[in-house]
Amino acid sequence: MHYVTETLLVGNAEDARKPPAFVEGLLFVAHELVIEPPADLLYARVPLKEFSRPDPLGLKEGVDWLEHHSPNRRLLVCCRAGMGRSVSMVIAYFCCVEGMGYPEAVQLLKARRPGAIPLPELEQVIEAVRRLRKGPHVPVQAQDSILLPGAHPTPRKKGPGLQK
Repeated sequence: MHYVTETLLVGNAEDARKPPAFVEGLLFVAHELVIEPPADLLYARVPLKEFSRPDPLGLKEGVDWLEHHSPNRRLLVCCRAGMGRSVSMVIAYFCCVEGMGYPEAVQLLKARRPGAIPLPELEQVIEAVRRLRKGPHVPVQAQDSILLPGAHPTPRKKGPGLQK
């Protein structure tokens, strides 16, 4: 387990199963694992796939949860190894909520969590999350959203005359 700030930590699946007593909330982001968190802990699960481009809606859900619970609580963000998805979620939180730039957030996480490896295309997905957080009136590109099986993205027209 690694402190990122005084109130925000990243860890692995074992840390999630047995969090220290000072941890008040747990965000578990491993898709392939299910844990039974302690009953007295705030808990959310946002399943992200390992080594894959994160889903913007899932990333937004985790960022929103962290924002809602972070002001006065110690929160632990965990995935299987505590190096990819958990780190990526915290980077997204810093970028979307704290206003930190992507390079600065990555540098901070790599300094606080040696071996940190952000998920592929994380910076682009964070931009999609920022648009989603601004509201439904902000267009999100087809590659930023999840398509259900059999669904097809609506082609976007390019060129002058498009309005937001």
